[in-house]
Amino acid sequence: MKRDQFLRELRKAARARGLELEVFEDRGKGSHYRVRLGDRISTVKSGDLSPTYVRLVRKQLGLD
Repeated sequence: MKRDQFLRELRKAARARGLELEVFEDRGKGSHYRVRLGDRISTVKSGDLSPTYVRLVRKQLGLD
């Protein structure tokens, strides 16, 4: 899964929970993005994301 597709899924999940997803393109190192969902923050790397990495980020953001 690509990063843009994952961010679309996160936005959809955030809307379903009545939360706002903020993406900070300038806060991560290199080409990484920082995302905040409610009071939780995680980093999303660029390129192809493995299913394990996707689960990790979703857990960090409190979605799983």
